[in-house]
Amino acid sequence: MKIAVLSTNRDLYSTRRLVEAGEERGHAIRVINHKRCYMNIVSNESDIHYNGESLKGFDAIIPRIGASVTFYGTAVVRQFETMGVYSVNESVAISRSRDKLRSLQLLARKGIDLPVTGFANAPGDTDDLLAVVGGAPVVIKLLEGTQGVGVVLAETKKAAASVIEAFRGLKANFMVQEFVKEADGADIRCLVIGDKVVAAMKRQGKEGEFRSNLHRGGTASLVKISPAERRTAVQSAKVMGLNVAGVDLLQSSRGPVVLEVNSSPGLEGIEKATKRDVAGTIIEFIEKNARHGRTKTRGKG
Repeated sequence: MKIAVLSTNRDLYSTRRLVEAGEERGHAIRVINHKRCYMNIVSNESDIHYNGESLKGFDAIIPRIGASVTFYGTAVVRQFETMGVYSVNESVAISRSRDKLRSLQLLARKGIDLPVTGFANAPGDTDDLLAVVGGAPVVIKLLEGTQGVGVVLAETKKAAASVIEAFRGLKANFMVQEFVKEADGADIRCLVIGDKVVAAMKRQGKEGEFRSNLHRGGTASLVKISPAERRTAVQSAKVMGLNVAGVDLLQSSRGPVVLEVNSSPGLEGIEKATKRDVAGTIIEFIEKNARHGRTKTRGKG
């Protein structure tokens, strides 16, 4: 098969592993910087060009779209879909998962447990907004933030009100969430491919840090997840319409709650923590499922 990995950096661990895994299985793998693609949108003859050449002829693509270029990246993915190329994660599903508020609304609609979440705009809503999520301490998140950036733990009502006022002054979109204390600065990243959790790791924030992101000094270790955690992860990916997803869970007193569903999960931390060939499993999924014109997004919303 001829497979394209859409990535702006061919030296990233995840990109390199996908190339290695594909080549080991005899496929022709090419890394394409989606930011440098340009499109010809014509009835029945749509095309994508890159460095002066047409990108027709690919059997499948693996989108590795960064959050900062979601709009253009998903446009490129959508163009490949228009050309009948199979995408392991489709444009609609990627866009759906990148909208934090929308994704939580979709998950809630399907009965998936989440941290109690509030969203508001008018300054007069602050007191009731905090009450809705159970009061301080609360976690306040910028909707556009990634990798723990723009996430603040406000331990008192006064502190929460100050952070909310600051975010509103910046005209930033944000949400307020219940703080799950019993998680103790840890979460579980489940790597879902198709309808299975193929690897899971526990991420623990460094001492005094409530965020567990590995980019912020957190550590990762192999973890055995419960049947409830497994079901929740698989169902969450399905609601988003994602074939490959990183589902982040918190272990709460009422069971697993979903923090986020990531459409371009990093492979380095989870492969090293679990010793699983996640990249190879992604390629195997493409081998079994890639068909020309098979681009109907699963899920709704």
